[in-house]
Amino acid sequence: MSEFQEQLLHADEERIKICRKYLSGRNNQIIDQWEDPDFGLYYKIDRYGFIHTDKLSRDFDEQERKEKEVEIQRAQKWLKMVKNWNKFKETNREKLQRRIYKGVPDKLRRSIWLKLLNIENQMSQPSDNKNEPSIYNKMLLLGFKYSTEVRQIDNDINRCFRDHEYFRERYSTKQQQLFNVLVAYSMYNMELGYCQGMSTITAVLLIYLDEEEAFWALNTLMIDKKFAMHGLYIVGFPKLMRYLANHDKILTKFLPKLKKFLDKHNMDSVLYSLKWFFVIFVERIPFSLCLRIWDIFFLEGERVLPAMAYTILKLHSTKLLKFKDMDAITDYFQYKLHKNFGYTDNFVIKTLEISLNELRTRKMDLPPPSDNIELPKCELGTFIEPTIEKKLGLRSSCFSDTEKNVTDLVIARSEENGNSLDVIDENLADEMSNLNTVTNISDYEGELSYMDDDLDDEITYTNSHQNRKSLTCTSITSISEDRRSISTLNQQNFEEIVKDDDGEYRFKELISNSIDCNT
Repeated sequence: MSEFQEQLLHADEERIKICRKYLSGRNNQIIDQWEDPDFGLYYKIDRYGFIHTDKLSRDFDEQERKEKEVEIQRAQKWLKMVKNWNKFKETNREKLQRRIYKGVPDKLRRSIWLKLLNIENQMSQPSDNKNEPSIYNKMLLLGFKYSTEVRQIDNDINRCFRDHEYFRERYSTKQQQLFNVLVAYSMYNMELGYCQGMSTITAVLLIYLDEEEAFWALNTLMIDKKFAMHGLYIVGFPKLMRYLANHDKILTKFLPKLKKFLDKHNMDSVLYSLKWFFVIFVERIPFSLCLRIWDIFFLEGERVLPAMAYTILKLHSTKLLKFKDMDAITDYFQYKLHKNFGYTDNFVIKTLEISLNELRTRKMDLPPPSDNIELPKCELGTFIEPTIEKKLGLRSSCFSDTEKNVTDLVIARSEENGNSLDVIDENLADEMSNLNTVTNISDYEGELSYMDDDLDDEITYTNSHQNRKSLTCTSITSISEDRRSISTLNQQNFEEIVKDDDGEYRFKELISNSIDCNT
C-alpha cells in the first residue's frame, strides 16, 4: 500500500471513529475527563440553561418582578396570535412587529421562531413516495458516509456552549443533534460545507428547536435573501467585507470621535465585530438580550445586524473613550459587555429601534448590494465528489484570485484607517487571504487564537498556513473510492430503510451498518 493510500485509509478510519462516538452517545464508551467537565453536584442554572459558578440570586427586584408579570400577560396574547398566524401576519403586520420588539415570551419562542422562519412548510414538502425518508435524513446518512467536515465539527462541538446544561456532557443528546445537523447540512449545501461559527448558530437553534427543525432553520438563515448568511461563510467572506465597510461608514458619519479614537488605538472593526456578524452577537452580549436580537433579526432580516452594532457603540462610546490602550478596549468588547451590558434589555431594544430608523433615513441600514455571489450557485442536495486534496486536508499550492482580493481588501482597509498592519497583526493580511484554503494536518501544531481564546468559536488563526472555518478543511475524514451519484445512493441505501413499530425510521441502525460496510 502506498503512502497516499495509507493517508486516505487513515482519514476514512478517523471519520468512522468519530461518527460511531456520536451514534453511541454517552453509552458504552470511555469519555476523557477533560472532555466532560464536572460542574459539581449543585448546579447554578439560569432560566436559559446556562451554568454559573457564582451564586444566582433567587430574589427579583421590583423591575424584574414587573417584567415577569408582563411576560405572563403577553403570553396569552401571543397564544391567540399563533393560532391565527397567517391571517395576523398579513393584516396586522405592525402589531406583530410591535409585539416582537416588546419581547417574545420564552416559553413560546420555539413556536414563534418556527413561524418566522417558515419551518413547518419546509418540513412538509411533498414527496412522491410516502415511505421515503425525509431530505434531512438522506443528507444525514450521506454525511456520515462522505462528509469531509466531520473532524472540525467534532472539535467545535467539544467547545460549544459547554456551560449550558444541554451541551455540558460529552456526546449528550443535544451534542448528538448538533453533530447530526451540521454533518447533514455539510452535504445539503456542499458549496458551503461547514464553517466555524455555524456550530454556535445551530446550538442556539437547538436550545429551542428539535433536530430536523434546526436543520431547516439553519438552511433558511443561510439561503433566504432576507438573511443570506451563506455569504458570511463562503470563500472570501464577501458579506462580512461589505458589513465591515458599511460599519466603518456608519461610525464615520454618526460617531466620528469614537471612530478616530479606535483608529488611533489600531482597533480595526474586524477585531471586535467579527462575532457580532458571524454568530449574531452570541457570547458578546448577555444571552437574554441576544435572544431579543434574534427575535427581531428573524422578523426584520439582515438590517438588524448593522443597527445593533451601531447601537452597542452608541451606548458605550463614553466608556470606550476613557480607555487607554487596545487591550482594555478588546477586553471590554469581548468579555465585560457579555457579563454586564450596563443597560436593561428593554432600553437597548428601544435604542435599537431608534438606530434602525436613523440608519434607514440615511439609507445606511444595509451595505451596498452584493454581486449575486452570496447565495448558493449549486442546487442544494446535490452530491459533489470532494477532491483528493480536501479529503486529505492538503493545502493549495497557490493563492486563488479570491484569496488575493481578500488580502488586498484587508491591506486597503488598514491603510484607509491609518492603521499599521504590524500593530494589528503582522500576519493579518496573509491570514485573511488563507481563510479559505486547506492546510496540511501537521499545521495544527502551534495553533493559536486571534485576539482572544473566545474567538476560537469564530475563526481560529494558526502560526503557519491556515484556512477558512478554523482549519475546517483539515477535518478531512470522509473518503470513499466509490464515486456514485446521489441518485444511485438514494436507490441503493434508502430502499432498505423501514419504519419501526412507532413509525420512526431506523436510521441509527442503518447508518451504523453503512459505516461498517466501509471499514
